[in-house]
Amino acid sequence: MTAGAQDGVVVFHIGMRINNFRAVRSWWPVFLAMPRMLKELSKDPESGMLGYQVLLGGARLMYVVQYWESQEKLLAYSAAPDKEHRPAWAAFNRRIREGRGKVGFWHETFVVRAGAHEAVYVNMPEFGLGKATTVVPVGRRGDRAADRLRVA
Repeated sequence: MTAGAQDGVVVFHIGMRINNFRAVRSWWPVFLAMPRMLKELSKDPESGMLGYQVLLGGARLMYVVQYWESQEKLLAYSAAPDKEHRPAWAAFNRRIREGRGKVGFWHETFVVRAGAHEAVYVNMPEFGLGKATTVVPVGRRGDRAADRLRVA
C-alpha cells in the first residue's frame, strides 16, 4: 500500500527530551500540553491538521509527527489566541528559563509540494501519511518509488 495523498502536505515534527527525570515540575506540564492540543485539533476538521503519529525515542524522548494541509493553517493555529497552543507555549517559555536545561524541546517543519513524497506500507495498519490521508494499492500511484515521486 501507499499513501493516496496527491496534494502537497506539511510535515511537522515536535518533541521533548527529559534531561532530568527528577525535575518533574519542569517536564510534566510540557508532557501534558501536547495531548490537549492534539485533542483540540482532532475535533476541528477546519484546523488543517490531517493526522498525527505519537512516537517514542527511548525513555527520554517523546515526539509527534503531524501532517497538515498547509503551512498557513499550521501557523494560524500556532498563533491563535483562543487555542491551546498559545498559553502552553507561554508557560513552556517561562518554565524553560527557570528549568536550567532539565527539559529539552524541538520542532521541525517540512513543506512538501504535491508529488514530492513517497510512502510504502507492507503488513502495516494505517500509519503516518497514509493514516492521515488515505491508503491505496501501490500500483495506483506507480509500481516503483521513482514513479510515485513525481518531482519536477
